[in-house]
Amino acid sequence: MKNNNGKNKWILSLLILGAALAVFSAGVRNVTDTAREKGGEHLEQVLRQAAVACYAAEGIYPPDVAYLQAHYGVQIDESRYAVAYEVFADNLMPGITVLERTP
Repeated sequence: MKNNNGKNKWILSLLILGAALAVFSAGVRNVTDTAREKGGEHLEQVLRQAAVACYAAEGIYPPDVAYLQAHYGVQIDESRYAVAYEVFADNLMPGITVLERTP
């Protein structure tokens, strides 16, 4: 009889490595998806904070997103996000919605 103990250990090591890589890959996908979700939420929060800062400094809410970009340093990755900015009146907080564009 041949001793297959060395061969079995090698196969077991490969199986463990494969399982570890699968778990790692799933974790990376989960983190990426979460970051993508939070990116839009973060951008919306930044836009709201900049609009409030504008109101505090100037007494009116900004007329559009371009104003926030030009005067308050807001940066938007327009290839990744679409921003809906609805102004009701100078003294009312605008409606702000951030949507992620599909690739």
